[in-house]
Amino acid sequence: MPTVLFVFTSADKTLSGKLTGWYLPEAAHPFYVLEPHFKIDFASPAGANPPIDPSSIAAFEKDEACVKFLNDPTVKSKLANAKKLVDVDVKDYCAIYYVGGHGPMMDLASDPVNARLASQFFQAGKITAGVCHGVGALIGATDTNGKSIFSGRATTGFSNTEEEAVGMVSEIPFLLEDKIRFLGGQYDKHPKPWGAKIVVDGTLLTGQNPASSGPLGEAILTSIKSRIGTQQIPADD
Repeated sequence: MPTVLFVFTSADKTLSGKLTGWYLPEAAHPFYVLEPHFKIDFASPAGANPPIDPSSIAAFEKDEACVKFLNDPTVKSKLANAKKLVDVDVKDYCAIYYVGGHGPMMDLASDPVNARLASQFFQAGKITAGVCHGVGALIGATDTNGKSIFSGRATTGFSNTEEEAVGMVSEIPFLLEDKIRFLGGQYDKHPKPWGAKIVVDGTLLTGQNPASSGPLGEAILTSIKSRIGTQQIPADD
């Protein structure tokens, strides 16, 4: 069975020390879209037990997929046994997906191990995806010409407007929308803040915000099917 790698942050604090981590629906919703069809591994820079943003638990306490994810024994085991990024072998996976939350801006965005890993996935022609601030984990990734994978490509990610709305501009090292544009990306976003928006440009798949997580999972599924053939992918039970 093909395997997808979910990458989580290991950072639990913002610049001022506010609690952060990975954002619950941005893991839960794609997980349950993809889990019936693929083996899924978890990884983070530090390995086991990547920290969850506690605010995301409170915000999505009535979301069915999120509640299931928090209590799922399989998920708990995957989190407890998450690989360190340095131990990941790209050959073992058909796609990489970066879970959002403000945490990735604090560690994955500047981690040379992660930059190398994301570059290897993209250069191998494998699905390279991220949602919300998870897209920030891709800013160090390069294509086979040594250029940013954003350069000349359509993409999205958490917008400046949304960052301002949550009062986090001063809590992170850079604004994602600005960074994507600086790297030559053709940034796009939903006309209204918090609207679901995904952008697919070849093997680069990105989602704007939490509402985009489920649709991005569906886009990852469709993209993998188109590349490796439906005969290799189990159908829904």
